[in-house]
Amino acid sequence: MIVLDKLRPLPIPRHCLLYNLGCVPYETAWAWQRSLLAARLAHPDLEDLLILLEHPPVYTLGTGSSLAHLKFQREESNYSLFRTERGGEVTYHCPGQLVGYPILNLQSYRPDLHWYLRQLEAVLIETLAHYGLRGERIPGLTGVWVEGVKVAAIGIKVKRWITIHGFALNVCPDLAGFREIVPCGIGDRPVGSLAQFIPEITVAAVRVQVAQAFGQVFGCQIQPQGGTIPIP
Repeated sequence: MIVLDKLRPLPIPRHCLLYNLGCVPYETAWAWQRSLLAARLAHPDLEDLLILLEHPPVYTLGTGSSLAHLKFQREESNYSLFRTERGGEVTYHCPGQLVGYPILNLQSYRPDLHWYLRQLEAVLIETLAHYGLRGERIPGLTGVWVEGVKVAAIGIKVKRWITIHGFALNVCPDLAGFREIVPCGIGDRPVGSLAQFIPEITVAAVRVQVAQAFGQVFGCQIQPQGGTIPIP
């Protein structure tokens, strides 16, 4: 007869500190991420973080992005343009778009980039499901769509399995800035927002759902933090 060890402790979920911030300049948040990455490269046992925020209007390019996807002259733009170390093509950030920057050590989850991208998509799909929206993936592309409209983009950087950059979910932004680019290099599919389907939706409400979905999908314990991020 096999006797089960009922006293064996269940695995303890990994903690993930949640920082809910307001509208932060892109270059400030980018500097935070690089500092947090450097600290975790030196000390891989540091805690994970999920940073949720918005940005003032700004365009960002992935490390290999083509300038052909810009519909304006860089020197004539009213908004800043940054080339970053993330993957993916050009995108646009502005208020009303919820941006998430997970700083995770994938060695504690699963050291697999494709798995991580699909997990981030799953977080967003779970968030949309809370509002009765069906989030969809498109084979060969990264991101989340609703009824053929792209509502979320993902671009990441991983170094020694520590993640930076992340996802951007269009909740209720002014989408005019997207007309000045070929978003994510995809010219034949429209970009939209959740407000097209749920006019009364707010970023504040969606923040809560994204954090909950993140904890569920990654199997981690979300711990909301007050104040600002302790930058090393």
